[in-house]
Amino acid sequence: MIKKAVIAAAGQGTRMLHLTKNKSKHLIKVNNKPFLAYVLDNLFKAGYREIILVCGYKEELIKDFAKNYLPPINCEFKIRLISQFDRLGPKEKIYGTACPLMCIKEEVGNDDFLFICGDNLYSVKDLQEMAKTDNYSYVAGLIHENPEKYGVIITDDGFLKEIKEKPKKYVGNLINTGMYKFTSAVFDKLPKIKKSSRGEYEITDVVTLLAKEKKVKVIRIDDHWLDFGSPGDIIRLSRFLKNENNKNFKG
Repeated sequence: MIKKAVIAAAGQGTRMLHLTKNKSKHLIKVNNKPFLAYVLDNLFKAGYREIILVCGYKEELIKDFAKNYLPPINCEFKIRLISQFDRLGPKEKIYGTACPLMCIKEEVGNDDFLFICGDNLYSVKDLQEMAKTDNYSYVAGLIHENPEKYGVIITDDGFLKEIKEKPKKYVGNLINTGMYKFTSAVFDKLPKIKKSSRGEYEITDVVTLLAKEKKVKVIRIDDHWLDFGSPGDIIRLSRFLKNENNKNFKG
């Protein structure tokens, strides 16, 4: 089983408005507990033991958090922090969802690893489903009633064909949740991507290059995906965590 998980947590989270003036959104508390703690809790419960945290904005606060964090289960574990801004420069110079991947090659080596964003919460079961130990990369998809708001996954016999970003016409209802399992092949594709129309380096462009070579399979997750991006999500997550029937919740 895969033991390494990479968490992208370099951003500030401007959609959280004044709440991220002095700390990143990953440390905003929900029910008196930083959101990032819930992310880590589920990773450890799912069997991951080596966490690589790619931080940036107010990274000293994330370092303090990681130093004092303890998993919810008794296990040997390691949490390593990498400064994206130290390795690549400030976000004004280079930015995007692919940037954390540019920082971790030395730490990951030839091992397969899970990749998630630090503002996304997944179930223990779905995290376990991503721990595939074959020679393919994987993307996690979720059936959603409003697929036009997201990147829609197009499949071909179980393989990823493409990801259509916010399609105006209906092409399917399986959306990209931003959870990936990568092999070391991903590092060969990173130098080949260019800035997107947004002026950023996109992780989906890396995935697309792998998909063209039939190296990416699709896993459908069934529990939940919760994006922690705006103030309203704080109340939403609080209610979700208190809901014993949370398996019926869809992100």
